[in-house]
Amino acid sequence: MLTYRERGRREDEHRPAPWVRTRLRSARTAAALTAVLAFVTVLTVTALPRATDRGANSALAAFAQDRGVKATSLHLTARPRPDTPAAELDSARDRLVGQIIRDLPLTRDGEHHGTRALTDRAMLNDGYDRPGGMAPQLHLLYLQGLAGHATLTDGAWPGPAAPGEPLPIAVSRRAADTIGLRVGDTVDSGPAARARIVGLYRADDPHDRYWQELPCPERACLKTLDGGGVRWETAGFAAGDSRPALLAWGGGGEDFWRLPVDPHALRADRLAALRSGAASYLAGPGAVLAAEVTGRPDLTLGTLLPEVLAEATARHRATAPLAAIGPAGVAGVAAVVLCLAAALAADRRTAELRLLQARGGSRAGILLRLLGESAVTVLPAAGAATALALVLLPTPRWTAAVLAAVAATLLAVLALPVRAAALLSRPPGTGGPPDGARASGRRRAVGELLVLAVTGAAVAEVRRRGAAPPASGPDPLLVTAPLLVALSGGLLLARIQPPVVGRLAALARRGRGPIAFLGLARSARDSSGRHRPAVLPALALLLAVTTAGFGATLLDTVDGARLRAARTAVGGDAAVLVPQDAPLPEAFVTAADALPGVRASTGVRIERQTYLLGAGRLAVQVTLVVVEPRAYAEIARTVGAGAFDPALLNDAAVLADPAVLVDAAPSDTAPSTVAPSDVPVPALVSPGLAAQLTPGPQRLRTPGGELLATVVGTTPATPALPEAVREFVVVPVGAAAARLPELARPDNWFAVGDIDGDRLRPLFAARGLADASGLAGLLREEAREVSEEPGGIPDGYLVRTARETAAALAADPLQHSTVRLFRSAAVAGVAFALLAVLLTVLRASPDRAAVLARLRTMGLRPREGLALIVAETVPQTLAAVAGGAVVAAGAVALLGPAFDLSLLVGAPVGDRLVPRVLPVLLPTAGVALLVCAAVVLEAAVSGRRQIATELRAGDRR
Repeated sequence: MLTYRERGRREDEHRPAPWVRTRLRSARTAAALTAVLAFVTVLTVTALPRATDRGANSALAAFAQDRGVKATSLHLTARPRPDTPAAELDSARDRLVGQIIRDLPLTRDGEHHGTRALTDRAMLNDGYDRPGGMAPQLHLLYLQGLAGHATLTDGAWPGPAAPGEPLPIAVSRRAADTIGLRVGDTVDSGPAARARIVGLYRADDPHDRYWQELPCPERACLKTLDGGGVRWETAGFAAGDSRPALLAWGGGGEDFWRLPVDPHALRADRLAALRSGAASYLAGPGAVLAAEVTGRPDLTLGTLLPEVLAEATARHRATAPLAAIGPAGVAGVAAVVLCLAAALAADRRTAELRLLQARGGSRAGILLRLLGESAVTVLPAAGAATALALVLLPTPRWTAAVLAAVAATLLAVLALPVRAAALLSRPPGTGGPPDGARASGRRRAVGELLVLAVTGAAVAEVRRRGAAPPASGPDPLLVTAPLLVALSGGLLLARIQPPVVGRLAALARRGRGPIAFLGLARSARDSSGRHRPAVLPALALLLAVTTAGFGATLLDTVDGARLRAARTAVGGDAAVLVPQDAPLPEAFVTAADALPGVRASTGVRIERQTYLLGAGRLAVQVTLVVVEPRAYAEIARTVGAGAFDPALLNDAAVLADPAVLVDAAPSDTAPSTVAPSDVPVPALVSPGLAAQLTPGPQRLRTPGGELLATVVGTTPATPALPEAVREFVVVPVGAAAARLPELARPDNWFAVGDIDGDRLRPLFAARGLADASGLAGLLREEAREVSEEPGGIPDGYLVRTARETAAALAADPLQHSTVRLFRSAAVAGVAFALLAVLLTVLRASPDRAAVLARLRTMGLRPREGLALIVAETVPQTLAAVAGGAVVAAGAVALLGPAFDLSLLVGAPVGDRLVPRVLPVLLPTAGVALLVCAAVVLEAAVSGRRQIATELRAGDRR
């Protein structure tokens, strides 16, 4: 009699082992490789949406920050209430922030509020510096938080104003030193407007956003007035308790609040909501609520945020297709790899599955067990990959990443059971009954025709309408169209390749050795020995090469268009532009012409205050461009803006025309006695101006006098005026200067060639800026103070090169993140395609090893065996890669007109996306070399070992 414990032990001994545990223990290597593949695939497809979001958000933050605090703030003003304390402004600010932050993210960086005087007043004290003979101007404000952004250097911070006493104020130390202000001075601005300087301060950071938009708060500014005079201006700050006296000093005033939006909290996926929220505070519910929470019905709000966000939205939509095509291509190649891995595993276990089915196992039961194997292997790896991607790439939006992870996980789990179900549904044998094979072939042909039809419809629709109208995301049709083209190319290649390779094998049979024939013959057949199209391996390479080639063509086109746009904007490869009243010194022009790399250069005089007399009834204002014809013609040809024959601008062409001499001569003077100064100069004009001209010489009135000109041709553009807003006239400098000598003094310099801006800028600073003293020196120093030009070049003077301008256009963070994401996706796609090729090689490896073992017994040498493997695998690879290049070029030709390159370039361009050889050839050659190297390496490493195993064990098939 067995005890209860013994009976339980006996039942445990006879209980069958769990299927999944036993199967995974018996194939640990395969299970580990499956888990690794699932981990890498899920990590990649999860990381790409997160990387896309992070790049778009960081680019949006940089874009908003570059626009400055003025463009990205809400500006509120209201009529002041003198009877309320300054703390009321603080509480109003708190209430505004509490209301606005529900719609827009705000930041304290750059925020300020206070009260400003309505009228600025002159400082009439004797002894203050008056560079233009005019008294310096004082702006008075109360600014909350001033002591937190400035350091007191002398005196004390202002306190409350005593009745009948001057208003206590503080001014900056730099302004005091410039104008001559001192602590204790009583600033006389009129009988009822006096202020006393009680303290001097120094701004902790003059570039702090806190100071922006305030009137010269940290120094004295030299302002040029409309009447031509100049004067110093600066700001003075009063205490909050002195607001009534401040308003009395300025004859009134206004309370103001500036609330900046936090650029780092902006999200690209919420641009539409942000625009709506910003617009509501201009004229909508937001403006009403802001007036209610502050209790100020007269509250006025202004902001440029809707325009800034609209521009950001347009830029985001322009780059969205490129940002989405790369990840979509990676997802397609990854799906192919998962299917290939499942096919490899199912084919390897075909005999096992058939045996289970023959011993009574139901197909459903077998598939459930395979599903359990896949789930136990894939789910932990996929979960770890998803969590890792979410942690390593933090971003507020996670839906797209999680959905991509779920889709990849489901594919990895279901691929093996689905493939096994297809195998178990066939009768045992090589191909089943002929009727079944024909039916399967018909179904496959119908599916392929359906894919071709969908691809054709998608391409036709994209070409018809271009990019989709504004929406919340990238145009899905524009993104999927290149992938559909690649899919159709893969199906066509799979149909064409076997008969073509079979024909090559028939031709190789006539050769000497059997290696080429055997390799090509095996390459034309699948593992069952039939001429059947193998879609997945070719499709993986096609997707990778098409995505890489399409994106490389787009990026190459953008780079070329950007350089052309930069040349057009600059007027050449380098340009120096100065104000018209400060012509370029001859010493600089001579030295600049001699710079290394200069191929053609010339000084140019531009007279914008020129009028064409006698054109119709009224004078027409035009721009006169005085040039050296030969060098300027070379610059125009290089830039591609209004190329012309320099011989047209030759005095000889005019003098040789008797009609011109007759028209130019007075009625009582013979043509042969016309003075050279009375002969018209040759001129090229814009087409719009040419349509307005009457026959004969034209009279041009410049600030220096009149000039006769004869039109010898038209040109649609000219390098010196990249964005001409009025009609222009181009004349040669020699002839023009002979009539009006001041036209010989250039105020611009243009050049083409390989010119280094780091050499040109110091040369201009040394020789192009004449020494100035007195008022001219003050104006020059003020221009240096406010200039954004490097190298100490004053404002109004520009030294530009096309190379630097193109780099500035390409420095857009959104373009950088998009290009970086696409290149990363292209590398990932090529890596997955390489893995697909290796899986294909491994899939055919057992059968190939058996064949090589048989051939070895018939005298095949090891080196010939390696050559046979290469001859079998490389043609398929090269055909797929070459097909990918053709498909990439075709996709560019079909879909190119739908892409707007202007926002990708950073400037308006008319370039179109057209097929290019080099951008497609480089990734194609790189993929081909990688794949061929991988195939040869696999054959050299594993082929010999497998052949030896087959020779020892015999043929077990």
